[in-house]
Order: sequence, then structure tokens, then C-alpha cells
Amino acid sequence: MIKKILIANRGEIAVRIVRACAEMGIKSVAIYAEPDRHALHVKKADEAYNIGPDSIAGYLNVHRIVNLAVATGCDALHPGYGFLSENPELAATCARRGIKFIGPSAQVIRRMGDKTEARRAMLEAGVPVTPGTEENLQSLDEALGLAAEIGYPVMLKATSGGGGRGIRRCDSEQDLRRNYDRVISEATKAFGSADVFMEKCIVNPRHIEVQVLADSHGNAIHLFERDCSVQRRHQKLVEIAPSPQLSDEQREMLGRYAVQAAKTVGYENAGTVEFLLDQDDQFYFMEMNTRLQVEHPVTEAITGVDIVQEQINIAAGKPLQYTQHDIQRRGYAIEFRINAEDPKNDFLPSFGRITRYFAPGGPGIRTDSAIYSGYTIPPYYDSMCVKLTVWALSWDEVLRRSERALRDIGVYGIKTTIPYQLEILKTAAFRDGRIDTSFVEEHPELVNYSTRRSSRELAGAIAAAIAAHLRT
Repeated sequence: MIKKILIANRGEIAVRIVRACAEMGIKSVAIYAEPDRHALHVKKADEAYNIGPDSIAGYLNVHRIVNLAVATGCDALHPGYGFLSENPELAATCARRGIKFIGPSAQVIRRMGDKTEARRAMLEAGVPVTPGTEENLQSLDEALGLAAEIGYPVMLKATSGGGGRGIRRCDSEQDLRRNYDRVISEATKAFGSADVFMEKCIVNPRHIEVQVLADSHGNAIHLFERDCSVQRRHQKLVEIAPSPQLSDEQREMLGRYAVQAAKTVGYENAGTVEFLLDQDDQFYFMEMNTRLQVEHPVTEAITGVDIVQEQINIAAGKPLQYTQHDIQRRGYAIEFRINAEDPKNDFLPSFGRITRYFAPGGPGIRTDSAIYSGYTIPPYYDSMCVKLTVWALSWDEVLRRSERALRDIGVYGIKTTIPYQLEILKTAAFRDGRIDTSFVEEHPELVNYSTRRSSRELAGAIAAAIAAHLRT
């Protein structure tokens, strides 16, 4: 039995894990750096401990976090996503100290975090991979020779990369010469490794990922797929489950690939196998994320499975409570990553104080956030402030409900991507489900939305100005 969990993260995902713990009768322990002293996850957890004044360093200190878990009587640790969630040292340290790591083993994290090793594992599993290098590149000359053999365009990628960093498209020999040292530098700074590899660039693919669950008893299932094609600079903006672009035959095949991939590498816990789908409807393995994904709520919406609770049960040694036959999808779900950014100013971050916040409601509406009225978003972390997930029985209905929910939500005091996402919903391509990773670049007009304030916004601004005047 797991009785107490330390959450090695912050923000909305920490709040999400606290809620899962509460429903399972498990005590939760939050950690926070000084800028997060008034954060929502600190207020919601059963216990909370300061990990230092630095905004980032505390969340990345493996030994301090595990020592705190031991000292506070935790028997498990949940890494969330980002920070240390795919760090094999954290999983290994937990194992040495007798703390259950809610995720796969250090060996699996290390293997799937190495992109060239992951490619070899997928070939072993019989999963199609993108044509590319079998080993890390050793020199620019080697890269130039292989690119000529594979054919341009190619992608230079950090072997230990993730999150859209350490990746460059090269359309010509000149591009490759210009980007080779740049990618190595980015990889070294971001991931502490200079290793890079090369893949054939699949032009304007669809980005499809499959959620898997696997236990320590040899059981593995998939929870269907998510379409993450709407991206900006490799960062996802909108996610859909299931993909409106797949046939039932493609969906079944992709699910089999993902489960076989998990079984081949001895995977345990929740993970995501990501694929690219080219213009000829050919699938290629891209990577495996050995953690909970930001976009997991859309999968929960269409399957009814609480993925975080399943993670905890698997870590406790329990067998999966579902077989593949038990998993049925129902309707469609769309998640909008609402970021504190100004789309009209090249998506420049817009950190600051939330003067007012209210969430939308009604059937099929879910919000995951860590903000509240009066909360100040610190400038040190990711700009995502709210995840809005909308579910409905049909595609047309989820589109209508999404538009209503985006108009209902209120985040004031900062710029957000809400008006931009409303414009995405209006496009014929999105409404028809015809989207790929070039969607944002092909629709530059989406940032031309009106900034004219509604009467409600004007009333709020006037009231805030009066209040500020009275205070002074």
C-alpha cells in the first residue's frame, strides 16, 4: 500500500496529483521554491516544504528531494512532467532509498531517453522507424555524407532531447553546415550531452501519439491515440482524442505497435509512444515519453480511466484493473493549452498578476490550472497557466462546446492564447479535421483577431482602476 506521496513538481500537474491522492486516501507532500510560496499546489497538499530560494535549482536537486521524501515518511514519489520526470538518476535514487518511483525503471528511462537506443528498440519490436542514423553522429563530414544518402530535408536532433529543443530542420547542405554546431550547443546546454543524430524529415506530418499502461505482471494496454498536430515551434497548442484523421484500421494498428513497443522494452507505468503519419498514410516511430503527458486529460475524457490513479496503483505493484477489451472510447475531447503569451507579439510571455480568473462550466468541461484571482505568475517557468479540456459525443458538438467554453473562461491581467485558439476553431481545416504540423505556419492570419474589449472586460478594467485609485 502507498500511503504518502511526495510530488516532485509544481503548478497544475502538482495540483492534479494532489487531487488523485485525495480521492485514493493517500497523503500528499508538496515542494516549492520561494517564488512558489503562494502557489495553489502548496495550498492544496497535506504538507508542503520549501526547497530553497532559487526558482529552478531546488526542483532539480535529486538527492535533496529524495532525502525530503524519506524524512517526511513518504513511501512513493511522483515526478509529474518536466523537471526530473525523465531523469534516470531520480528513479535510481528512489530505488536505493526504498521510495517507490511512480514511473518506469531507471534502465527503461535511460534506454528510451537515448533516441538512437530507442530507435534500435523499436526496430527490435517491429515498429517502423524514420530512416536515419543508427548511431550518434561523429562529425560534420559524416553528417553531410549521410544526408546526401538519405536525401534532404533532414532533421538534426539531440539524442537526449525532448520538449522540442535541440532539433533543427536542414533543407540543404548549407543548412546542415550552419546548424550542426548549433544543435550540438543546444543539446549540451539543455541536456548535458553533445550527442546528436539525424533522421529523414517527414514533411508536414500528422503527429499522433498513443497512451499506454503497463504493470509489473506482464500486462500492457493502450488507451487509444491523441492528435497533437497543431504545434508552434514543436510546442503543442491543441490536442485531440481520438484523432479525427484516422480510420479504425489505422487506430487498431497503431495501438498494437504501441503495446508491442512497451512490452519489448519491459515498460511499467504510464507512457506515450509518439508517431509521425506522412502524406502517404505511413506511420513512423518518433519517440517514447516515459512519463505522464501534459495532454493526458483528453484520453481520460474519452475512456473514463484516471491515468494518475492507475500510475499509483501500478507503482504499488497492483495488476491493471482493465483488459484491452474493457477500454472503450466514447466521443471526442479537445485540450487547449492556454499560455500566458501574447500571440500578437510573436507569442512573447506575459507573466504577471491575475486580476481575475473564472473557469467555464457545463457538461463535458474540465479545467486543470494552478492560478487564481490575485495570483502572480512567476517569470521563471513554463508559460502554460490553464489546460481547458472539452468533451462531447460528436465532433461537431465538441467544436461548438469548445467555442462556448473558450468564450466563457476569464483570465484577466495578462495576455493569453485564448483569442488565438478561438481563431483556430474557426478555420475550415481544423473543423474538417484536416491538420498537420504545418497548420500554424500555414495560417498566419490567425493572429489578426480583434483586440476590442467586450463590455464585461471594460467593466472589469474600470473596476480595477477604481480599486487601485482608492488603495493609493
